[in-house]
Amino acid sequence: MTKVLFLQGPPSVFWRELAEAFEAQGIGTKRVNFSFGDQLYWRRRGAINYRGTLRGWPRYLANLVRREGVTDILYYADRLPYHRLATRVARKLGVRCHAVEFGYLRPDWITLERNGMGRFSHFPSDPDHIRRIAKQVGIPDLKAHYGHTFGQEATNEVVYNLAAYFGRAMFPFYRSDKYYDPLFDYLSWLPRMFRPRHDLPEGFLEDESKVNYLLALQLQSDYQIRANSPYRHLSQMLDQVMQSFARHAPEGSRLIVKQHPLDNDLEGWRKVVARLAARHRIAGRVVFIEKGDLGRILKRSRGVVIVNSTTGLQSLRLGIPTIALGSAIYNVRGLTHQGGLDSFWRHPEAIDTELLADFVKALAGTIQVKGNFYHEEGRKVAIETIVARVAGEMVNQPDAYVERPPRLSWRRLPPMPGRSAQSSGILSGTEIFVGGPEPALSVGRFADASDPRNRNPG
Repeated sequence: MTKVLFLQGPPSVFWRELAEAFEAQGIGTKRVNFSFGDQLYWRRRGAINYRGTLRGWPRYLANLVRREGVTDILYYADRLPYHRLATRVARKLGVRCHAVEFGYLRPDWITLERNGMGRFSHFPSDPDHIRRIAKQVGIPDLKAHYGHTFGQEATNEVVYNLAAYFGRAMFPFYRSDKYYDPLFDYLSWLPRMFRPRHDLPEGFLEDESKVNYLLALQLQSDYQIRANSPYRHLSQMLDQVMQSFARHAPEGSRLIVKQHPLDNDLEGWRKVVARLAARHRIAGRVVFIEKGDLGRILKRSRGVVIVNSTTGLQSLRLGIPTIALGSAIYNVRGLTHQGGLDSFWRHPEAIDTELLADFVKALAGTIQVKGNFYHEEGRKVAIETIVARVAGEMVNQPDAYVERPPRLSWRRLPPMPGRSAQSSGILSGTEIFVGGPEPALSVGRFADASDPRNRNPG
């Protein structure tokens, strides 16, 4: 009989409502809180407040799974510290894990994948396999029905993270996944309110004598970069792209570097871009912007360079040649450029539009769920589907689970000489305020059973 264990969820009432829906179907649930933020958004009786160490978590979880008869584990974002370890424990015990996140087909979708996402996704990358799946699923509804505002999402994020931050006395050994200290992160937004944001010069896109390429930045703090890309820091990617652009892009072409709209400015990307452009002698051909109409920019671009942003799916669907430098789920032969960055500027590979349609269809029919974390009706629709898929053992079905994740085969670049959190201007919560790397993240054993702090953590 199915029993679902909930670990950390999205900063929303979604997790609580999902548990209630499982229970309405006669399926038992259990919840572990790791921080006051988790406790604040759960607000249901019977939850376990885990106050042990991260090192002690695997053994505690193994005992919990056996004692409660857990069959399925649900978590939001697969690379969070407790979730990474939970995946290992579940594999040993034969328990199914399911990762939930914002959808690849945004803004109206939620991702539900078995075991992992990004580099750890089991969704196939072989074009023929994708085509076979497309034949087995229906045509997706790609219209947006369940929108939410930036204010809704941001408010929930801030409340959750500050609750976890200031509630540490109740969870003294809690290991946050935050790249930046939350207080510095949120305070860094204040200067943005008092200075203009950089946009393209007037008439820039109307100059048809110039060829434009777009480089869309992501957040340095995002696990898409930290765990699902070969770059330890986005400045490595910027350096690589600009060097290639300087040597191989058509004469007179321009590179638009667009900052992510949610960037907190702690990295100082404008200065980084200016310094690298000067180093590679292309300062007059590189434009850095912090805002702008992405759709309009895409339509006026000859090619798009990304690591693994969902912007890549948008550019592909607009018919714009795209190269993904990380482990993007859409980095598939026939969709993105496979020939390397140097050849991309002059000879980008064409997009197979039929394969793209099949890819979107296969994605939506297997690992995407229509709905939204912050929209009431969107939550109801998504919850109904998630309950049905988990209870029916239909996650990644039909046929969208490859035993070995097909995007694992690359290595991370070594750190840039002289770069550290302090020297780059990064205020890293992990390195400055919390302490060094957690050894438990690099071991797969169930340790620390003798540590008294790991006994009876509830």
